[in-house]
Amino acid sequence: LVVAGVWPESESFSDEGLGPVPARWKGVCQNATDVNGVKCNRKLIGARYFDKGYVNGAGEHPKDGRSARDSEGHGTHTASTAAGSFVPNASIFGAANGTAKGGSPRARLATYKVCWDRQCFDADILAAFDSAIRDGVDVITLSLGGSPHDYFNDAIAIGSFHAVSRRITVVASAGNDGPMLQSVSNVAPWLITVAASTLDREFVSYLSLGNNKTLRGASLSSSSSLAKKLYPLAKGADVRAANAKPFSANYCRTGTLDPKKVKGKIITCLSDSAYENILKGIEVKDAGGVGMIVCNDEYTGNVVNPEPYVLPATQLRLNDSKELFAYINSRKMAVAYVGPSITKLRTTPAPVMAFFSSRGFNSITPDILKPDITAPGVEILASYNPLLSPSEYNFDKRRSNFTLLSGTSMSCPHVSGIVGLLKNAHPDWSPAAIRSAIMTTAIQQDNLKKPITNGPKSVATPLDYGSGHLHPNGALDPGLVYDINATDYLNFLCAIGYNKKKIFLVAGRSYSCSVRVPEVTDLNYPSITISNLEGTKTISRIVKNVGKPRTYTASIDSPPEILVSVRPQSLKFERIGEEKKFTVTVKTKKGSPHGFVFGWLNWSDGVHHVRSPISVGIGPI
Repeated sequence: LVVAGVWPESESFSDEGLGPVPARWKGVCQNATDVNGVKCNRKLIGARYFDKGYVNGAGEHPKDGRSARDSEGHGTHTASTAAGSFVPNASIFGAANGTAKGGSPRARLATYKVCWDRQCFDADILAAFDSAIRDGVDVITLSLGGSPHDYFNDAIAIGSFHAVSRRITVVASAGNDGPMLQSVSNVAPWLITVAASTLDREFVSYLSLGNNKTLRGASLSSSSSLAKKLYPLAKGADVRAANAKPFSANYCRTGTLDPKKVKGKIITCLSDSAYENILKGIEVKDAGGVGMIVCNDEYTGNVVNPEPYVLPATQLRLNDSKELFAYINSRKMAVAYVGPSITKLRTTPAPVMAFFSSRGFNSITPDILKPDITAPGVEILASYNPLLSPSEYNFDKRRSNFTLLSGTSMSCPHVSGIVGLLKNAHPDWSPAAIRSAIMTTAIQQDNLKKPITNGPKSVATPLDYGSGHLHPNGALDPGLVYDINATDYLNFLCAIGYNKKKIFLVAGRSYSCSVRVPEVTDLNYPSITISNLEGTKTISRIVKNVGKPRTYTASIDSPPEILVSVRPQSLKFERIGEEKKFTVTVKTKKGSPHGFVFGWLNWSDGVHHVRSPISVGIGPI
């Protein structure tokens, strides 16, 4: 697990060269020559580790040794997603083949290892923040987090406040505790908090049945040893060992299958969250099975994950699993063939919100919408530690320089890489301006031109995806931005009731709140959230022009439960950097039921569309 800091690219987006090596970083040197005549890598990578917090808290030294090396592959994967160089012919066992690159492929990378034996201590996280700030990085990406805490007791919130106060943009994962509401973490308003959604790419393995029907599954099986013919098919419970219970054998748990009954057959194994599907494949293979079908039940539903199985295998969604079992139960001798894994591109619909991605609302400050944005976080191909197996099991001897991983850990560095490009293109933009550009240009439709969904039956909302799905080209030229400075954040801490002591714990300096404390809802955030609206409320915002002189007009997409108005409805900008203030008034309609409703505010000059989600909780939430 790595906290990564990124320096942006050179002044050009060209693939040629990196430009001068920053004077603030001196280190690994081999090939190219910088302006001072020192020979250095074209791609500078620095690494530090921090373990004093772990040693003090755990009472022992890390089991994987005191080193900045990535012993799990997670940090390698996320760092290369943010800033990996162009690598042709990248794949995992031939799947997802193509040229891989990170979001800022010509950036210079600094890595800070803070987690040991899957534990991350606050002292080490804060020490890494201090080091990254001293090293002069421009972007910090954090694919880590825990349960949300008050900001004065949250190491990531504290460290990122210090970084953002020094104009370093900090991007963090939203967490993997979805789809439960109020599960989002890393909720401080100075962070960019990233949810996870799918790509328009799938890894398909077709299952051919003896009744001439074909079912579509998901797999990354590296084995294609099955001859193209039909094999006997059996349920796990029907080939169980003498001492095994049918329930356990249906899930193909270790030691539950009888080799005499399994040999030469394809076995069905139910999927569950308690027992990983790769281990089911090990059990089937060790018992002499030639293939496996992982079948979803009512709980796992339509969530399928292509796994690097150790034998020909595929995972079926719930309805296809039901059809498979109906076929097996209707025959004395059911047969099937598991086809090889195929990479399918331009699949629809995409993006879809990931089942695991943590959702809002913000449990610490409900009037600040979190997450902020969603980005690709499902089945992401990126670099991996070649000393580890892609299944993460020691007994698996297969190795790959790349692997597919899923999580908000994977979506976070997608945004971090884009932040690096924006920092390069607009070095004068603050972290808040960069976040605003990303949020207000996000998209809310999939590649079928329909609203982004959580799955086949549920339309996603800002509680799922924040402002929408990342749209990098739009963020380069947003037209207007909502800017926030360090003093605004200090006033925000005053607004949530922090006293001098708590503010000092977050900011590291004294700050006296004014007699007239601003409201939380008036923080100049790119989204608008009112968590408990009873009657009418008016909030204010300020937009800054970062484009050509133009006139912007407001439009509102309002849900039927509330009335929303904007004053003024038109803003005329005559120069870059000019700021204009406006107010938004939200009123509940009589008899509206309690719960969250959603709308949108759009400022447009005919070219740009500066969109902000409006999230309103009618009554107590």
